[in-house]
Amino acid sequence: MDSPRRFDTIRIIFNPNSTGDAPKLAEDLHHELTAALPATDVTLRPTEHAGHAVDLAREAASAGNALIVSVSGDGGYNEVVNGVMDSGSEDAVCAVLAAGNANDHSRVVGRKPLAEAITEGQVRRIDLLRISMGQPDATAVYAHSYIGFGLTPVMAIDLEKGSKGAIKEMFSVARTFRKFKPFEIRQSDGKHRTFDSLVFANISQMAKYATLSEAGDHPADGKFEVITFPHMAKWRVLLTALRATTKGLGDQPSYAQYRFSTVKPMPYQIDGEVKSVEAKTDITIDSVPRVLSIIG
Repeated sequence: MDSPRRFDTIRIIFNPNSTGDAPKLAEDLHHELTAALPATDVTLRPTEHAGHAVDLAREAASAGNALIVSVSGDGGYNEVVNGVMDSGSEDAVCAVLAAGNANDHSRVVGRKPLAEAITEGQVRRIDLLRISMGQPDATAVYAHSYIGFGLTPVMAIDLEKGSKGAIKEMFSVARTFRKFKPFEIRQSDGKHRTFDSLVFANISQMAKYATLSEAGDHPADGKFEVITFPHMAKWRVLLTALRATTKGLGDQPSYAQYRFSTVKPMPYQIDGEVKSVEAKTDITIDSVPRVLSIIG
């Protein structure tokens, strides 16, 4: 077994205005790590505005031999991951302590309580998804868990509003389903296709109970799963969505890269955060193999 990794600095990034338990969890983790690792500089870094976690993570990673912990949901962790990637650091390590509603990455990828994992210092590497839009030299954005268009990401937003248990999840799916419309894309071969959902997944689950694929829980194989719902009769879409919250969707095809173009402006979801893309935009989704070092 490799020797435990020890860091010069540990930065704990959290939103002090979170309506959830992030501030208390951050304080508790700071206390645990300070006691367990007295030789390490452990500091709390509260965010001041949306997107601030990107800047804080970039600054922390640039210092070298740093662990950057995000006490957040999937969206907050996405900002930290993108800050670390933007820093260009090769020795920075990331971790997430689940707080808030959406914690798919922590639940699926995590192996043990975070303070224990940090103290043991066993670092491993995982893949990231990279989404690039427009020209080949356009700025890329990274995702640790998934990028989705259509019904499934919209469903996930609704599910994360606080429902508990598979039965209530089913009612959430049905409620969202009534107001959903399909979307069209142009594939790399020039053919147009209409989908109800198109999800690129680096992990096998989202929205607590929805199982998207039978992929392993450790995203480090250089590929991602593509889960598609071609446009179909509404009753069939509903049954498929409900199956995702109960039995799961089974095996799905894997890709290292997937390219398409939008036809109309459309929203998309990246690690739980909703964004938008303009019409006639070329989109490339890549797997970047084993690019992120993590503890957890």
